[in-house]
Amino acid sequence: MKQSNSNNINGSRFKTDNFKEKVLDLRRVTRVVAGGKRFRFRVTLVIGDEKGNVGVGLGKGIDVQAAIEKAKTNARKNLMKIDLKDRSIAHEVEAKFSAAHVKIKPAVKGHGLKAGGAVRVVLSLAGVKDATAKCLGRTPNKLTNALATITALKQLKEY
Repeated sequence: MKQSNSNNINGSRFKTDNFKEKVLDLRRVTRVVAGGKRFRFRVTLVIGDEKGNVGVGLGKGIDVQAAIEKAKTNARKNLMKIDLKDRSIAHEVEAKFSAAHVKIKPAVKGHGLKAGGAVRVVLSLAGVKDATAKCLGRTPNKLTNALATITALKQLKEY
């Protein structure tokens, strides 16, 4: 049986050889139990190949490295493909996820990526080079802003 070169971990449909990853958020969360406090780590990670594939993953673990590995596996499961048009997106999109509200507009070639925070990381790892994005929601939470960006990118129509 011929073995493929793809890391087909947990049902991922994409080859993950040349994917870049960025830890978006690292938080220490606390659970109070009878004996005191139990600490764990929550990691939000974005993975993408800068050619139209991008995914956001969440992982929790007792130590940071375990949480990063879980987030990486979760991001591979949530990979999605977007169609790029001249280094940008095809049309304007707007989406809301929880308290996060994101608006993304296409831009001409050479304009650059004008976005902040989690939106910038998701768009750059997706391969969008020219676009303008704005976080309209009042939440500073990077996880919800990243998921709002993914929701907006899912609204893109094919051209």
